[in-house]
Amino acid sequence: MFHLAWFTNPRAHGWTANGADRWAGNDVKPERWQTLSFLKDMVRQLEAACFDFIMIEDHVVLSNDKQNLEPRVDPMIVMPVLAEATSKLGIIGTFSSSFYPPFLLARQINSVDLISNGRAGWNVVTSSEDWAAQAFGRDKQPPHDERYAIADEMLDLVKQLWDAWEPDAVEMSAESGRYVDPGKFREFKFEGKYHKSIGPLNVMRSPQGRPAICQAGSSPAGRDFAAKHSDVILCSTFGQNSVQALKDFREDIRARVVKHGRDPDDVKVMFLISPVLGDTEEAAQRRYDEIVGMTPTILAQRLGRLTLHTDMDWTKFDLDAPFPDIDPAQVTQGFQGMIASLKAFSKGKTLRQTLAEQETTSLKLIGTPEQIADQMEAAIDEIGGDGFLMHARPLTRRYLAEILDGLVPILQRRSLVRSSYRTEHLRAHLREF
Repeated sequence: MFHLAWFTNPRAHGWTANGADRWAGNDVKPERWQTLSFLKDMVRQLEAACFDFIMIEDHVVLSNDKQNLEPRVDPMIVMPVLAEATSKLGIIGTFSSSFYPPFLLARQINSVDLISNGRAGWNVVTSSEDWAAQAFGRDKQPPHDERYAIADEMLDLVKQLWDAWEPDAVEMSAESGRYVDPGKFREFKFEGKYHKSIGPLNVMRSPQGRPAICQAGSSPAGRDFAAKHSDVILCSTFGQNSVQALKDFREDIRARVVKHGRDPDDVKVMFLISPVLGDTEEAAQRRYDEIVGMTPTILAQRLGRLTLHTDMDWTKFDLDAPFPDIDPAQVTQGFQGMIASLKAFSKGKTLRQTLAEQETTSLKLIGTPEQIADQMEAAIDEIGGDGFLMHARPLTRRYLAEILDGLVPILQRRSLVRSSYRTEHLRAHLREF
């Protein structure tokens, strides 16, 4: 069996759809997406399909590309709203270790974990953009490896804060008149190179012990950080479309997990995919061609995202010339692996062709639901585990129905994914198989 989860962000979806997907079935008026009505409907459907979790992606500031701004809602507000709409689905929010005080973030995420009955998680990002640092009163971000050192120390502190309460510390005893047994929580002082705090939290221990940790680092420092701390690791090969590359990534992560004295089966690797479905293989291919069709809006968005992630102006390059000969070391640390993968993918292609055909996902999956199920099963068999993180292009009600009502039932009939929840908490979902 393998795991299923969904990757999205709290902003308007569906309004840039191409071709047949222009019939989106979404109401993208601000009063609808800002009140999270679409996302609440979506998580109920994901729970009905027995997904492990939804992961809420985020950036803390607007892009510096003024033509492609994407306002959104803070995940810390989104998480409890989605938790209230569900009872089993895990809810993972993205928060930067560079900008949140450890005590505050530990308290907030633990609170969401409490009110959701142990279904919360933290996707740890370190944030590479200097203008994000400037929004928080700093001049620039530290170098890549130092950001991971800061995050590593923060996780050590946050986990101490979460672990300071014993599971049975809360008595609420009418006989003794005590709410909390004072012998069952630990007071401590923490003073590291980057962080200083005291414990414990004034929030009791969560039902799953501590919230789940998620990470998506691809650099050596990022992989080692994830292997030390994470319950689930996200992987994208940025269009290499190689099952072997995914297998190599997973085996590298599992080896690093063992070096940290952990059980590799306790850490799940999820591969980012965006299946394109049709009634026939030909229809699915036409749909894919429509999705990647380079309208001026989509072209500008893709150039804008490259500008955002690399801190380099991509609008200056000739779209009909070969992909720029950029040394990955020149771009923002944290996205060097992405540029290296794009360069490998772009051989023999112009920049325009590369942008049209690029995949941010791990595998190109195009076909009927049965064909997609075959491809997913074969990939996991070769990789060895652990699951797939769905990502829509674009996210519409139509696409949700195709995946959740078309593809997932086939996977369930084959006993490849769960058909019912047998666990209560997010970490337990992940460790069920």
